[in-house]
Amino acid sequence: MNKILVGFILLFSVNAKSASWQITFPRPAESTSTIDEYPIQLLSLALDQTGVNYQLKHSENSLTKGKALDRLQDNREINIVWGMTNSQREKELLPIRIPIFKGLIGWRLLLIRQDMAGRFKYIQQLEHFIKLSPLQGRDWPDTKVLQYNGFDVITERTSSALMKMLSNAQGDFFPRSIIEVWEELAENDSVNRIQVQPTLGIHYPSAIYFFVNKRSVPLANLIEKGLEKAIKNGKFEALFLEHYKAYIDKSQIEKRNFYQLENTFLPEKTPLDRKELWFDAKMHGLTEQ
Repeated sequence: MNKILVGFILLFSVNAKSASWQITFPRPAESTSTIDEYPIQLLSLALDQTGVNYQLKHSENSLTKGKALDRLQDNREINIVWGMTNSQREKELLPIRIPIFKGLIGWRLLLIRQDMAGRFKYIQQLEHFIKLSPLQGRDWPDTKVLQYNGFDVITERTSSALMKMLSNAQGDFFPRSIIEVWEELAENDSVNRIQVQPTLGIHYPSAIYFFVNKRSVPLANLIEKGLEKAIKNGKFEALFLEHYKAYIDKSQIEKRNFYQLENTFLPEKTPLDRKELWFDAKMHGLTEQ
């Protein structure tokens, strides 16, 4: 009887490993950038750590972030999304609570028009700063963070539309994370006379997670197991630095005054106590503000 049971368990284990996991992520509504490529590579790395067979593919239809989240909640077309966490998203979807960008998404530089450069030289405290109007995505969690901290936020649906608004003086600045700003600047500065403001920044604690449908517990457990293994063996950090070290260095955060904003929308279960999961600004010369 024991031999039969052991044989069944071994057969089950072999079949589980030989089964192929079909994982579909959203095709971006805008042109693909490195901020889209990195999560896919990280997801692949995590799955490789587990030893399972898998197939990663994008959805047939292009999806905005809002539509992708709706599709995932309805368990249609896709079965994974990455996006910034907040309490509402964690109620509707199942988060894998490992910040895939190590919180760097909350370190924001300011895209501005060149003709506005002089105005930013006179900002010496947050009260001065909030008199200016930032641009931000209509359904982005960042928008609520900025509004809570006193900013009058001007919104649109896509990054490309917001960049056009900035160049047309329909807003004063467009805060973008260190992992986004340099690529977006390269695509837009020559046409729209946009630049990165050189002395200021915004920081608030934030995390982008992988999310799956509430019922996809086995998939969530599989990805979490792979990510934890990649953190432990250093492959997570290596991939992160391969993509973003040059952007971090270029941002010269030690020479900037970062205004610390509150993020009251950060869920209680955010693993802020796990220091190995987060970007350490002090290692790059930034002192406490």
